[in-house]
Amino acid sequence: MNPRRVDAIIDLGYGVLIFVSIVLIVSVGTLVGVAFGLGVLISYALHVVWKMARFDPDWMTQTVEETVEETVGQQVEQTVEETVGEQVETVQEQIETVDQRIDRRPREDEIEELLEETVTDETEDKSDG
Repeated sequence: MNPRRVDAIIDLGYGVLIFVSIVLIVSVGTLVGVAFGLGVLISYALHVVWKMARFDPDWMTQTVEETVEETVGQQVEQTVEETVGEQVETVQEQIETVDQRIDRRPREDEIEELLEETVTDETEDKSDG
């Protein structure tokens, strides 16, 4: 038999069973019909998993790999953001400290003025003496 034809017949059979569960809900009672319908849906889900594994054996591993990649990627991104954020804050604090030290130091033009005043004062003192 052709596997695709068998799968089509099985899918049609599940459709008929779901229809039977609807008829049971209407005729016998809600509880019996719902129980039968849930059983049919659960067995259909198992059938779909079996069919997917048969036609595409890698589908489950691909799905797991994608999920793991996504989860790990998010966790790594979050960890990197936290770590880098802390390091950036530390570097910014160090830069502010260095900036404050630089601001306290005299600038080059101030040093030149002081030197000129000192030299001028010394030459005046020598010429006076």
